[in-house]
Formats: sequence, structure tokens, C-alpha cells
Amino acid sequence: MRLEKIIARSRIVELGSPDITSALEELLEVSVSRFPNLKQEVLLKGLLQRESTMTTYLGHGVALPHVRVKLGGERRYILAVGRSVAGIRHDGNRADESIHLIFMLLADERAQDYLQVLAAIARLIDDEDFVRTLLAAPKLDDVYERLYAAFGGVTERPATVPQRSSMNRMMIAEAERVAKGAACSSILVFGDTFNSSMELGHWFVKTKSLLVTRNLIDPGQTQNKFAEIIQVRAFSGQRLVQLRSAIVVGLTRGIISFKDRICCLAGLAGSNQFDTIVVVDVGREFQTLFTHNTDLLPDDVKPEVLERVIAVASELAIEGREGKPVGCLFALGDTARVDKLTKPLVLNPFYGYKEEDRNILNPFMDETIKEFSSIDGAFVIRGDGVVVSAGSLIQAADNDHALPSGLGARHAAAAAISVATECIAIAVSSSTGQVTLFRRGVMLTLMEKGKLTKV
Repeated sequence: MRLEKIIARSRIVELGSPDITSALEELLEVSVSRFPNLKQEVLLKGLLQRESTMTTYLGHGVALPHVRVKLGGERRYILAVGRSVAGIRHDGNRADESIHLIFMLLADERAQDYLQVLAAIARLIDDEDFVRTLLAAPKLDDVYERLYAAFGGVTERPATVPQRSSMNRMMIAEAERVAKGAACSSILVFGDTFNSSMELGHWFVKTKSLLVTRNLIDPGQTQNKFAEIIQVRAFSGQRLVQLRSAIVVGLTRGIISFKDRICCLAGLAGSNQFDTIVVVDVGREFQTLFTHNTDLLPDDVKPEVLERVIAVASELAIEGREGKPVGCLFALGDTARVDKLTKPLVLNPFYGYKEEDRNILNPFMDETIKEFSSIDGAFVIRGDGVVVSAGSLIQAADNDHALPSGLGARHAAAAAISVATECIAIAVSSSTGQVTLFRRGVMLTLMEKGKLTKV
């Protein structure tokens, strides 16, 4: 959904409370005044109960408390924003940090895209520079305008190079000519070449075009200039670094097929200048994956769940944990059969929690997954994103697939479980940071050593 639809100037306030409970009461007062069926004390109890289960502090002085309730009527979400110059103390954040911004989200029990909306807000306010602009805004009207613009996908950063420069116009025209000459089914445009999604506002080619970006963009923001938008996290300024992951996502969504040939148009991230055209034959690039089968995604796995697992694996490959590299393994999908081939190495840290709270689509699961990544064994994840267990020993055997030299027991286990079941296994190497996907024993490298640079 369009996030700007849930933001309202009347629900953006300056907070005077020194603690989280009082601050939530302030936000609830401006939220429930127009909705007599909502009881402030019930909502407060639900918000505080969630806080006691798992902190909603995101870092950078921002918290995102949330709760699901029966809102009634057609309304699905209510968002209130509070700003505190003095800062608010809270047990969930670090000892030397105070909360300066609170985004309180009330979601209706019927909302089907609750986790996606929560994740979208979390990704936006995880940008430290953006948070700084909200805190520095002289008036609440300015806070509202910046939030509304950001939720709508409009940024305030101007391009350092005019988008409609002669070089860019030439590259766009050449990409369309190459696409037609090579019989490409579509043009894959790497939007992170520009500082803002709005830089692609003058896209004018007639060929079917797909936009690849690390940012969350609503299709309506591109004014139907792109047939599809593929969001892929990237940690490098190199050209086409998102290519393989973008094609995997496109294959799982049915946007791209193994028979397609694609023309890719890209440039250095943030350079505001296209400078590279590459033609990719998907069949050749991924030929080992579809020798006998073309269903890359298992039937029970949602595309957005695979995308999120790849994103978390990529982040672990770059960041490690506490400055040290970590290796980990994810077994995604076909959980009933995977369970029969695993046994716990430790007490399951996810046991007993609500499925909603341990769903990998929940943005507050990121730190939990990263924290438990240091435990030996695998994460077992259902196709709908619910994390079943961590620290699981895989006992599947596979004697028919030889792995390249240098890959150890973790990759052997990933290959074996992907052969014995219909799951997708994703392994992160602790020594190289390589991220590898396994499907039916066939491996596909998504990130390679020497390609990773945090940005």
C-alpha cells in the first residue's frame, strides 16, 4: 500500500514525556480521539506487552512500537509520530542512547500486509541521515512534509548531474537499440545509479522495462514507466552487483523466465550516470539450475520470504557479528521433510513465541537472526517466513554431488538438504563472505569474495 496514506499532520506531535509509557499515552491521545471505539488503556497495554516481549528500538534514536487490534470500519492502519528533543529513556535501547523519534503503528487484525508495511516503515527510518533531517526540522509541519515525501518515494536530494544529460539520453537510446537487435525480452534498469528514484522520471523507451533498486518503491511512483520493480539489497558501488540476485528474484516471481534474454543498463551507484550496457542470456547464466527442472522456487515458499532471507544472508556476509565474520545456513521451505532430517544442537530459541513475532518478514527479527547466527547449525524457516528453529544439525547425506574445493561442511550440508527435500538452502561462508544458494544440490553463487563493500 502507499505509505503516505497513513500519515496525517494531526498525529505528529512534540513529546514532553521522559519515559516510553507516558510518551505512548501522548501518541494514543492524538490517535484515538477520532475513533470512539478504540480504548486507550487497552491499546497501551498491548503496546507495552509487546515491548516486554521484544524491544521495538531500531537504533539512531528511533523506536517503532506497534500492535494489532480491531480498528473497525475500513481503516487498516493508524500511524502517530512523536519527536522528543530532550530524549526518552527506555530499557530496550543502549545505555548511552535516548529515543528521539517514536513511530507508533496501530494495525487492524484484518490487515493482510501488516509485516510488509511494518518492514517498509522500518527500512525508511533506518536511514540515519533521514532521521537527522527529521530531528533538525524547525517545525512539525516540516516533519510532516518530509515524511509524506519520503513515504511517497520523493527525496529531497538533488541529482549532482542532470538526468537528461546527453550521455544518459544516448545510453538509454542505445540500450533500446541493443535490446531490439539482440531480441531481448526486457531492459533491466539499475535505479541505484541515481541518488533518487525520481531521476528516472523521464524514462521513455517503448521496450518492456524492469527497475532494480535497493529502495522500497511503490509501482505508482514510477508512473507506469516500468512493468515491474525488483527490490534487491546491495552493498557495493560496482556496476551490476545486484544482477544475479535480481534475476533470481525475477525468476521466483515469474517476472523473468529461463528462456529470456535481458539487456541491462547500469552505472556506478550514486553517480547519476549510465555507463554500462550488458546483455544477459538467462538460460546460459543459470543453465545448471534448470537442467531437469525450471521451478526455482518451491511451491510452499513465498517470493518475498526468499528475498528477505537473501537480504539477511547478504548483510551477515558483510557485517559479520561484533566485527567478526560469521558463517550460517538457512533451510527454507518443505519444513515437514526438513524436520525429519535435523536434530537440535541447542534448545530452540524460537520455541513458544507467536508466529508473527518470529517471522523473518518482521523487521525486528533482523537482529535476532544475526545474534543467533553464531550458533552452530542451521535456521529452519517455513515457506511463509516463520522461523521454526535455530541451531539445527542437518543429518541428510548426499554422495552424488561434488562441491568445489574450499567449501566445507556447511556447504555440504546445504547441498545435501536441498537434494533430500524440496527446500532452498542458503549458506554464508565465514572465511570468504560468499553467499551461495542451493536448489536440488545445484549451487548458485549470489555474492563472491572480493565483491562485497559496505555502503
